[in-house]
Amino acid sequence: MTDLVQRDSALLVHFTLKLEDGSTAESTRANGKPALFRLGDGSLSGALEQQLLGRKVGDKHAFTLEPEDAFGGTSPDLVQYFSRRDFNDAGEPEVGAIMLFSGRGGSEMPGVIREVSGDSITVDFNHPLAGQRIQFDIEVLEIDPALEANDANPVS
Repeated sequence: MTDLVQRDSALLVHFTLKLEDGSTAESTRANGKPALFRLGDGSLSGALEQQLLGRKVGDKHAFTLEPEDAFGGTSPDLVQYFSRRDFNDAGEPEVGAIMLFSGRGGSEMPGVIREVSGDSITVDFNHPLAGQRIQFDIEVLEIDPALEANDANPVS
C-alpha cells in the first residue's frame, strides 16, 4: 500500500457528481458502496486523474470539470432517428426512457428516447452527462486496496 495516489494507483472512493443546477447525478454515498477507480487504465479522463494525483487516504476534494474533461461534449452524430415499427417488440417508447439497443457485433448501447413524433422516434446515444460541467466531490478511502472483485463498483 502506498501513501499517495500515483499514476498507476487503484483507489477506493466515495464520490458525488452534481450538475450545475445543484442536482445530484450520481453518488456512491447514497447506496453506501464505494467505487473503485484505476488510474492509467483509460477509464478516467486525464483531467480527473490530475485531480486525484497526490491525494492521500482521508482526503476530501471538490472540483468542477468542463464537459470535454468529464463526459465529453454532445455529438449530433450520436442522435439517431428510428421508425415506430422498430419498437414493435419493445412496446411504446416514452420520452426520457433509457433503452438498450443492439450495436454492431452484438454489443449493447444505452440510448435515451428524446422525442416521439408520429412515426419518428429520436434516440440520443450520447452519454447522459455529456455536454455538462460536472461538480465532483471525492473522498479517498483506500489506495491500492486488496479487494475481492465484487467488493466495489467500477465506474465506467
